[in-house]
This record gives sequence, C-alpha cells and structure tokens, in this order.
Amino acid sequence: MRAAVSTVFASAILALSLFPGGAFAAPLRFEKEQLTIERAGGEAHTFTVELALDDAQREQGLMLRQEMAPDSGMLFDFGNPRDVSMWMRNTLLPLDMLFIGDDGTITHIHENAKPQSDAIISSRGPVKYVLELNGGRSKALGIKPGDTARSPQIGNMK
Repeated sequence: MRAAVSTVFASAILALSLFPGGAFAAPLRFEKEQLTIERAGGEAHTFTVELALDDAQREQGLMLRQEMAPDSGMLFDFGNPRDVSMWMRNTLLPLDMLFIGDDGTITHIHENAKPQSDAIISSRGPVKYVLELNGGRSKALGIKPGDTARSPQIGNMK
C-alpha cells in the first residue's frame, strides 16, 4: 500500500511541475482587439489578436495551442521599452515573432520559430511589444521591419 501511495504522490508532483499554476489550473483568458499592420507601400492587413498584458499571461502565451486562425495572433505588451527574450517552450505551432517599438514600428522579425525549442529569440534591441503570428504569415503578407502595427493597445490608431 505504501508503494502505491508514493507512486500516486510522485505522479501528482510531476503533474504540478508540468503545468504553470498547477495540474488543474484553467488556461488564462485573454482580451482581444483588432491590430492592423500597415506596410510601407500603403497596403494594410488586419488581425484579431489576444492581449498578453501581465506576467501570467505573457508566461502562458500561446503554449499548448494546437492551431490558430490565419488572421489571429497574440500581442505581448511589456509596459516599457526593453530588451526582450522569447522562447518556444511548450509551444506547438511555428510562429513569426514581430518585435515592435513603443510607437508601433516593427524593428525585427524572427520567422518560423521552431516549436518546443528553448533557444532564446532576441528582440535585438529595446521593444515594447511582440506580436506572434502563425509561422510564415509575415513573409506571405510581405510584412517587413519598418512597417507599422496599429492597435488600441499600442495607442497609435489613426
């Protein structure tokens, strides 16, 4: 009986260590808004993005998601411009990471980040936001550094 109890206890500890907030924690909910990327040539594309605004939301991000609609994404707001490091731990989808300054200018794009990788992905300088899109989406739409992301959260709507 003691071995069975120890095995159950060990399994519970393992489950708690695998899921932020505990094994039975419900996934966090994210507010959504429209975000438009204006390309240098004047073309624009609108996405519906979830907002990761606090530490818990930024930590969970898109972890364990099996799919994401083509015109969806997640906008991480870090509050103040700073060097940002991202990774793909427990993220199942390849993602494009668009690093965005406080005025909405895209400063750097890391395309097709490898799912479930612990490799550090650097902003390559201070940014306030990171927009995650499906891998390959920025290239397909012709989005490049210098283009502008506009949304209520960024605060630069026209």
